[in-house]
Amino acid sequence: MKRKLLLGALATIAITASAQTGPNGQQAQGLLISKQGVFASGGRVTTPVPGDYDPTTNWLDMTRKGTTAHVDHANTFYQIPFGGNGTPVVFLHGYGQTRTGWQATPDGREGWADWFLRKGYSAFLVDQPRRGAAGATEAMTTDALDADGNRYKPGDQAWYTHFRIGRVAPERYAGSQFPEGDEAQRQFFCQMTPNTGSYDERLFGEALSAVLADIQTMTGRKSIYITHSQGGRVGWQTDADNIAAIVAVEPGGAPAVGSNEYKKFLAAKVPMLFLFGDYIENGPADIQSTGFWRMVLQQCRDFAKQYNADGGDATVIHLPEEGLHGNSHFMFQEKNNAEIANLIATWLAKHDL
Repeated sequence: MKRKLLLGALATIAITASAQTGPNGQQAQGLLISKQGVFASGGRVTTPVPGDYDPTTNWLDMTRKGTTAHVDHANTFYQIPFGGNGTPVVFLHGYGQTRTGWQATPDGREGWADWFLRKGYSAFLVDQPRRGAAGATEAMTTDALDADGNRYKPGDQAWYTHFRIGRVAPERYAGSQFPEGDEAQRQFFCQMTPNTGSYDERLFGEALSAVLADIQTMTGRKSIYITHSQGGRVGWQTDADNIAAIVAVEPGGAPAVGSNEYKKFLAAKVPMLFLFGDYIENGPADIQSTGFWRMVLQQCRDFAKQYNADGGDATVIHLPEEGLHGNSHFMFQEKNNAEIANLIATWLAKHDL
């Protein structure tokens, strides 16, 4: 009886919250979360620094003799809604990003994590090793994309162009769905963050395999695995055993046909959905990134054709062909992100997910 009263009170709170106004005047709707938390998966412990640990000086001993560190793990924040369908959705960010990109939009609207929670899915938001909340690593990065010696290498303008938001910040392409205004752009750029350690795709794949295994243990279910950009490449390095489906949002490529990655997903009968935005086939010809995205789109189309011919299940959606125009590489943060999420939901429903 007490539990019924508690649930009734929580429902009342949710109804009250639904009448409140959120950022930018949109209606905020309450979410009932039955459980949430944070956990680490994978990684390793470093070998002790030579010498004996002295507990009397502990952290004041800058030599760190005898100490170890837990490094190269993934960090996952999760939320499980009341009355959900029990299916976990794992969100993996791309290069220069953390899980923040799935949690909100630059103009303050809800991100895909909340959208899927409202549909009854559980949301598991991962920071890959050597990034964000999973930044602990043994050696600092030497990757040219992130650092010049011990200095963070700036990249706002370069990323903006490569992500097809506009030719040069702050301009946006005609018809862009990217939120307008200086503050939205500031919020977007403030999401960017470097790797702490060097990029290691295989290591990251091992950590994400551990994440999915932990979620399988926690929920008893395989995960819908939503990856973005560079995270798509990590997705191909992830074990297929605990994956119910892959939704690859403009991944950095597809597995080579006949490769070990290709074979493991085909053998596991993992269905795949690829999503691509605008300004690719109609992008500026003099910008090198246009050629890159055209190549990736074609690569994924070729992959899907062969995957289907070999008995797999893969679909490529190029949003302009569906009547959705103006989307950049960050379609899940843009003004029509709910419409795109609906496309995913429709595809998942066809696969009983």
